[in-house]
Amino acid sequence: MFRNELFRTATFRLTLAVVAAMIGSAALQFFFGYSQASVFEARRSDILLLREASILQREPSAVLEQQVRDRATDDLRVIMNVTTLFDAEQHYIVGDQHTWPTGLVADGRVHVIGPEATGGGSSTVLRMVALRVPGDRYLVLGRSRHMRTELRLMMRHSMLVSIVPTVLFALITGIILSHRALSRVKEMHEAIDRIMEGDLHERLPAGRQNDDLQRLAASVNRMLDRLEQLLDEIRDVGNDIAHDLRTPLTRVRARLDRALSAGHSAEALRNVIGRTIDDLDQSFAIITALLRIGEIENGRRRAGFGTVALGALMADIVDLYEPIAETKGITLSCDEGEGAIQVQGDRDLLIEVLANLVDNAIKFTPEGGRVAIRASMREQCAIMQISDTGIGIPAGERKAVTGRFYRSDKSRHIPGSGLGLSLVSAILALHHARLDITPTRLHDSLPGATMRIIFPPQGMGMPVN
Repeated sequence: MFRNELFRTATFRLTLAVVAAMIGSAALQFFFGYSQASVFEARRSDILLLREASILQREPSAVLEQQVRDRATDDLRVIMNVTTLFDAEQHYIVGDQHTWPTGLVADGRVHVIGPEATGGGSSTVLRMVALRVPGDRYLVLGRSRHMRTELRLMMRHSMLVSIVPTVLFALITGIILSHRALSRVKEMHEAIDRIMEGDLHERLPAGRQNDDLQRLAASVNRMLDRLEQLLDEIRDVGNDIAHDLRTPLTRVRARLDRALSAGHSAEALRNVIGRTIDDLDQSFAIITALLRIGEIENGRRRAGFGTVALGALMADIVDLYEPIAETKGITLSCDEGEGAIQVQGDRDLLIEVLANLVDNAIKFTPEGGRVAIRASMREQCAIMQISDTGIGIPAGERKAVTGRFYRSDKSRHIPGSGLGLSLVSAILALHHARLDITPTRLHDSLPGATMRIIFPPQGMGMPVN
């Protein structure tokens, strides 16, 4: 089974593709090399024929006949395969070609003559030249193509000698690399099986190689880290929901039991029913907030994104909360910044964000304090901040306050569900914005906190409608 998988890996298939490319490249190299060598050999043969013919043409008749007779011997047939002298009627005088080749013209030019045209004098194609020489005779010189045949055999042998070990080496390398890759994949499969069995602390093995498998394993491990974190959050949220709903429901149960066992007047029953409804409303508010957070985190509201003017948004919130702030003796101010600052988003959700932050600021700011809302631009990013002179948020709790149901010790006496900042974080994540919490002082004697919302630059990081 392992061997079958070995030859089906992508690495081995890539090796086969490389081997095929190497063989194709070698074949093309042989073809073009042989073509160029054949052309070169043909030109060289023509030059030798014409040069030899020019030399012999200048020789006297007796000397020429003797040289032709000498060249016809076996040991001088290496350079010229055919050297023959014919008379004026093209009858054989001396040499190794006894008949005049069919189709050969005595014009001093090189002609390609087939073996059938030489009358059996040669078994291969010849390049031949015929010219008139002194004594009213004809000289015929010919050179065979055996050099080109030998060159082809040498090149083919060289290609086979070089390509066979190269292909074998590439195949062995591919098998070794496939074995390594398959071993790593097998380890990953075993780790995935353990994860599927419920061991969420298991991670894919990550080696030192900076390759695709390494990057894939790192991405899957990050996904598993996030998944484990989300499961832990779900577990914690479930416990927090049970805890936060248990308190109002317990009070409802206790009041109803007392109302049932005691003979109360109509007024007392109305008070019990009213307080019971308040407790149930608190439970419904928690459930509604959780459903809202889930809807927003699923990204279902992105289709309604548009251009939102922060100045108009802040003005609406100030109009809504200014009477509440005056009732508590708190000064609420607004600075819309220079120019019309705009962002891409859902206006209703951004109003909900700003309302939550301003409501918290007013809620945790004592009488005589101040709450300021301000918009500005920095490095092409729109910024909206809410500063107060309230009780502040300790540095160790600034990240935890955005979690669900989290309430610090200093705020437990103030009514609330602990889901406000969780809802804010979910809405800002939908807008690809972030929330920074820093200490601030709007007055020398009063501490406070600043909630700074930083939106991404226009056209960057925002979902496309």
